[in-house]
Amino acid sequence: MNIIPRDIPPRSVWALEQAGVHPLLAQLYAARGVTQADELDNALSKLLPPDGLKGTREAAVLLADAIAAQKRLCIVADYDCDGATACAVAVRGLRLLGAKHVNYLVPDRVVDGYGLTAPISQRVFDQGADVLITVDNGIASTEGVARAKALGLQVLVTDHHLPAAEVPAADVIVNPNQVGCSFESKAIAGVGVMFYVLLALRSELRSRGVFDASTQPKLDALLPLVALGTVADVVRLDANNRRLVAQGLKRVRAQAMPAGVAALFKAAGRQAATATTFDFGFALGPRINAAGRLSDMTLGIECLLTDDPAQADELARTLDGINRERRVIEGDMREQAMQVAESLFDEGDEPPPAICVFDPDFHEGVVGIVASRIKDKLHRPTFVFAASQAPGKEHELKGSGRSIPGFHLRDALDLVAKRYPGVLLRFGGHAMAAGCTIAEEHLDTFEQGLSEVAHEWLDAATLQRRLATDGPLAPAYRRVDLVDTLHEAVWGQGFAAPTFSEEVEVISQRLVGEKHLSLKLKHQGEPVDAIWFGHTDPLPAKVTMAFRLDADEWNGVRRVKFFVEGVQDC
Repeated sequence: MNIIPRDIPPRSVWALEQAGVHPLLAQLYAARGVTQADELDNALSKLLPPDGLKGTREAAVLLADAIAAQKRLCIVADYDCDGATACAVAVRGLRLLGAKHVNYLVPDRVVDGYGLTAPISQRVFDQGADVLITVDNGIASTEGVARAKALGLQVLVTDHHLPAAEVPAADVIVNPNQVGCSFESKAIAGVGVMFYVLLALRSELRSRGVFDASTQPKLDALLPLVALGTVADVVRLDANNRRLVAQGLKRVRAQAMPAGVAALFKAAGRQAATATTFDFGFALGPRINAAGRLSDMTLGIECLLTDDPAQADELARTLDGINRERRVIEGDMREQAMQVAESLFDEGDEPPPAICVFDPDFHEGVVGIVASRIKDKLHRPTFVFAASQAPGKEHELKGSGRSIPGFHLRDALDLVAKRYPGVLLRFGGHAMAAGCTIAEEHLDTFEQGLSEVAHEWLDAATLQRRLATDGPLAPAYRRVDLVDTLHEAVWGQGFAAPTFSEEVEVISQRLVGEKHLSLKLKHQGEPVDAIWFGHTDPLPAKVTMAFRLDADEWNGVRRVKFFVEGVQDC
């Protein structure tokens, strides 16, 4: 591992400090590309305007007309946390804005596969809907949209995934990544796209005189859901996404959130009053995702929709139980998959530039998580496949991939599809995460194609694991109050949480729980406790260590603690 301190532009630091930003935060923000304090203003008024998102005006007109005619609306969701929160935002928001008939349908991962398929469009029609609205999916659903249109449904696609050359013939498409869209926040999550559609709809209803600025419904109640889905989908936290997340966190900390979100905090053993993006990404998000992986995402959506605290608690406990089951399945499968991955190269050698793993016993609901774990350990683009469990599709494999910086996974799949026509039955995704379906007989061909692209695109420098840090931590900043200050800020994908690095002395070390290394260090001449989760190998007396700041409590006294991210020999 190469530990590389980030460049910290001094002019940006000075400008931020002059604007009143804390000196440590000024350094951290400057290193992440922030040049002026205005970029840190998370007020709602600073959000990008809805008009800049192509299709929102047309979507607003379509929905306003539908509400006026009391048409029946059906939301077709996705089975991950972004899709679940987007569905809840759509249902809650449309009802707030006057829709009387709003229902939803969420595909089953096993039976239906991903996205709006033709059979799902038929089910929406059979349920009596007039308008079909997709959230977090639909941009690749040409057949599903075509069926819906043939049945006489109006179709609004809201999505954020990258479109293919052919887009569906929907009445309206709202997607920041579609051709001709100038919206600056290309990384907005599916739930954010739907929130923007609701903002545009409220504006349209104001212009029609349905209500005015003083009587209009307040959509900010939806922001905790927007924040949760945005963080859980691991989209890049650009300035606009940070504002959405910050506004959601602000309301959660003030206990102003849906009953289901509060119940999920309780089930996860987390405190909403001190909520962080970490809670969204590693506590609440996985519990909602578990429903889509192992059961029925309806459980997750209902948890986010209910206003009954007792029902919310019951659903949150159910989701927590499913997540525990997911952990067991994932643990067993991860160990098995890692053995397969490590068998692809000899001990002491470098792994191949791309990893493909398949076993007939793998569960398709957790292939993405396992791919992420292998990618983290081997630092290679990784695909994990499982046999489809859908009736009549037993010959198909469903794969989920995770990538490393410098390797755009969705573009790589597109190139494999062009070079090997017919191998990829379906595919889609983003730069860092993507999915695909192939016939089992084509697994070797897919592996060969992905390997070819990886050989062409990845060089030795890209394949070397690099850990960007914020350099040394001044002793004056090793304080509990600054730990709290850092935790209150918005960090995440593309706006990494602060990680410091410098040479430290290892005073003592011991294993805890058989799989974690507990350390006593000397940092800048002062003792400090540290822990390295998931690491068991002993360290030398001196190392260059990358670490995050945290705090623990003992006998009522809170003390700073280091969470180790990696080490490099001095």
